[in-house]
Amino acid sequence: MGKLAVKKYFSFLILIITVLMMIFTFVGLYGGNVNPAGNTARSLLVYALPLLIVGDAILLIYWLILRRWHWALMPLITLLCCIPYVGTLYQPFGPDESAEKQNGLRIASYNVALFAREASGFMAQDILSQMKKQKVDILCFQEYSDHCGDKKNSDSYKEYFPYMAMGAHDMVIYSRYPIVKSKNIPFEMTNNSAMWAEIKVNEEVIRVYNAHLETTGINSTLHRAAKYQRSTGLDIENNALMNAIYGSYTIGMMARAGQANILAMDMRESEVPIIVCGDFNDVPYSYVYNTMLGDKVDGFKECGKGFMYTFRGGSKKVRIDYIFHDKKYKGINYYTRDITYSDHFPVFMKLDLKQTEEDD
Repeated sequence: MGKLAVKKYFSFLILIITVLMMIFTFVGLYGGNVNPAGNTARSLLVYALPLLIVGDAILLIYWLILRRWHWALMPLITLLCCIPYVGTLYQPFGPDESAEKQNGLRIASYNVALFAREASGFMAQDILSQMKKQKVDILCFQEYSDHCGDKKNSDSYKEYFPYMAMGAHDMVIYSRYPIVKSKNIPFEMTNNSAMWAEIKVNEEVIRVYNAHLETTGINSTLHRAAKYQRSTGLDIENNALMNAIYGSYTIGMMARAGQANILAMDMRESEVPIIVCGDFNDVPYSYVYNTMLGDKVDGFKECGKGFMYTFRGGSKKVRIDYIFHDKKYKGINYYTRDITYSDHFPVFMKLDLKQTEEDD
């Protein structure tokens, strides 16, 4: 009798956990629909979605083993609703082998981390060689530095990319097609910024956005905490450290949200089709991701393959660099390359501009 009571109690406890996991997962799935300002806890659940999905899968297996089919419905329904989110992390198929042979406009976005402040220019030149190898037509750099000793990187880049538009701080757009207009979009109280350039590709003008949104700040927070501990010899209380981390995350989220809103308003004023590139410093399904995406197409979901992460710093493997495009175009291929000069990987996309023109 005692064993039966314990078993029932344990099953009831797992049922409560199942219900809570279901609620938290759904809140996370829709957490990206609300501005983090005033909704930080809800927004933070977006970052926990991978762990929540794993938890739901374990609970589904648990109830299936016990043959409690009615309870298994809860995690099953939850997991089915997560399929669109999983598609932002992993694509099982991707383009066929003919994709590389198709003609199209090839775009690249790369946070080059100031070329590691390397003075010889080797790194910038090798990245240029990689862009040539990939036959890139439009290149968006974040954390770009034009200075290399007594030379300028733009002087060597202009042979392959004859057109360029410099943004504020560390932003640049290089192009093999004429740039007819450009605009800088600075953000208040930060070194991060965005820009766009209107580029005439054959007979069509396309506006290409290059954005570098606010960083999370978690690494600097941990660094400051460790430095304080070393200098004082005192242990940092867990709650104080967690408050610092939480504050750093929430401030970064709110800053990025405001910057994404500024860019979304600017995009709405565009009279030409849009392509959006950049380092958003945020994960898929977040408020920033949804706001920047708008009614455009996420290139990875359309024609990417496998599990793709673009930030390789430390143990954090996440996709925070993106290329979105106007629905009138069709993606041919979307991929990264293992270029290790930065804590980011470059993102490449090939777009078919002719197909939708024929459809029109």
